[in-house]
Amino acid sequence: MPYVNVRITKEGNTPEQKAQVIAEITETLQRVLGKPPEVTFVVIDEVPMEDWGYKGLPTSKLRPPNPGPV
Repeated sequence: MPYVNVRITKEGNTPEQKAQVIAEITETLQRVLGKPPEVTFVVIDEVPMEDWGYKGLPTSKLRPPNPGPV
């Protein structure tokens, strides 16, 4: 039973984009490892930019928020 946890910064990701990520990860596990979609779980955690850091700073200080799809 594959369980995949995807963590991304929360910055305007649409439900359609997240559904595509879930579908494509599921398809990859099926194609590469032979894992059936019926037993594959994909969870997306969206982390606020101020709670995700690199280079010693929160992401919110390093780049402006993504305005989302136009």
